[in-house]
Amino acid sequence: MSIGLGLDVGGTKILACAVTGSGELVAETRVDSPKAPDRLLEALTEAADAIYSLLGADRADVAGVGVGVPSLVASDGTLYDSPNLPALEGLPVRQAFAERLAEMAALSGSGDKVWRLALDNDGTCAAAGELAFGAARGQSDAVILTLGTGIGGGITTGGRLLRGARGFAGEVGHMVIDPSGPKCHCGRVGCLEALASGSALALQARQAVREGRADRVLALAGGSLEAVRGEHVLGAALERDPTALALFARLADNLAIGIGNLVEVLDPGVVLLGGGMADAGPVLLEPTTAAFAATNRRGRGAQAVPIVLAELGPRAGAFGAAALGLGIVS
Repeated sequence: MSIGLGLDVGGTKILACAVTGSGELVAETRVDSPKAPDRLLEALTEAADAIYSLLGADRADVAGVGVGVPSLVASDGTLYDSPNLPALEGLPVRQAFAERLAEMAALSGSGDKVWRLALDNDGTCAAAGELAFGAARGQSDAVILTLGTGIGGGITTGGRLLRGARGFAGEVGHMVIDPSGPKCHCGRVGCLEALASGSALALQARQAVREGRADRVLALAGGSLEAVRGEHVLGAALERDPTALALFARLADNLAIGIGNLVEVLDPGVVLLGGGMADAGPVLLEPTTAAFAATNRRGRGAQAVPIVLAELGPRAGAFGAAALGLGIVS
């Protein structure tokens, strides 16, 4: 039995999972994400050591380590353009972390054992996880959108991950869907992320509160406008609050535009919706599917591309990193 260690770096925590080649979760833990650039390697080492320590007798089966980061990852393992975690910008992570892992293996008594190391964008890792163990199993061509504070993504084609010439492919959140739309963190205007992410949903909800149209959302946020988040909109939508449902419908319309663009270019067999916002389930999926069917030729009929919820939830990135570390997906 081979085990991969998957580390998924988020804004507040690093999720570490030990996963077998068949997708069985063996162990899981979390450590705090770094607050400064020079802490990333220490935090990754801490996470790897913590999950490795939990394995006990199974440690000998570790064969690979994968890391997913919310950043563009160049082919040399350097991180670029991480607007939500600017502390990661320009860090040459892969080689430095490989050295830390070698030290860790030696100290643990593994001798000269070398673990395979993979480093990739978190959306690409989520796609790898769903391809190896989740909703994209059996699909050679798929697109996953990871919907959270921002929007990431991953693309598989011919059963392999699409990375592009520099390793930067899959940044689906930064395609422009409305040239007159709001400014995005990346500096462009009208990106999908600026119109259909959790952050965008919260901004739209706050505006609705200011206009006196979202009393229930405000109540769920404890009466504080500044505290309004996407989860409060979801809570109100689950109660069938009309304003919250309208906000999700607006988000779904924008999301359907982005999905339509991806479908036209890539012709995937399936589109997956993952990330924290996918926890909304039918509240997100149903209006998105309806908007896609209403506005896109590939959203209906015999050649329709299905939109489904990803299966691995918040573990998708860590599972995918483990799969990359084991070489199950490439």
